[in-house]
Amino acid sequence: MKTAVIISGGSLDPDFALAFLREEKPELLIGADRGICFLKEKEIHPTHIVGDFDSASGEALEYFKQFPEIPIRTFNPVKDFTDTSIAMELAMEEGADRIYILGGTGTRLDHVVANIKLLSHALERKKECILMDAHNRIRLIDQPLTIEKKKQYGKYVSLFAFGGQVKGLTLRGFFYPLTEYDMEAENPLGVSNEITAENGDISFSSGKLLVMESKD
Repeated sequence: MKTAVIISGGSLDPDFALAFLREEKPELLIGADRGICFLKEKEIHPTHIVGDFDSASGEALEYFKQFPEIPIRTFNPVKDFTDTSIAMELAMEEGADRIYILGGTGTRLDHVVANIKLLSHALERKKECILMDAHNRIRLIDQPLTIEKKKQYGKYVSLFAFGGQVKGLTLRGFFYPLTEYDMEAENPLGVSNEITAENGDISFSSGKLLVMESKD
């Protein structure tokens, strides 16, 4: 399985990001716009750089231009896609099966929502995409999922219907179990559940389910 990590321009905990990169050792490392500032500061060379660079420092961009082995794709700021979505498309073009987005959350909630919506685009392409920060792991699923309690990301697991109804939602091993529940997209019922058994088992018959694991 080929792994890509996108470093985007949102909030980024440096210690978390460095530890994550050391552990994952991704085949592809894509700097998206302001994300290259972190890469320059930590002297990390990405495999690719993309963006309109309206928020990245000129110093960081000029620095990476010294290295011809790093392809840089520059886009007009007046465009229909975010820099992170362009980076995701590139990752899929390069054959990534699993894509992590770091720096995809933060104070710009419009960008956070946009990045969550990108998870659906990856899922439609049969790619696994995960939005990560020091406190959250966010993914979108259309198949059953088992989360091992010892490997979960934090204490809380929240589940939301995405883009329509999730039919037959069944939860086993959770503090708040469910059996064959039809969850509407407008329903926040799935917030802040907890795994109480060795495994938390999530199953449903149709739909897309947003899974958010969170640390307090």
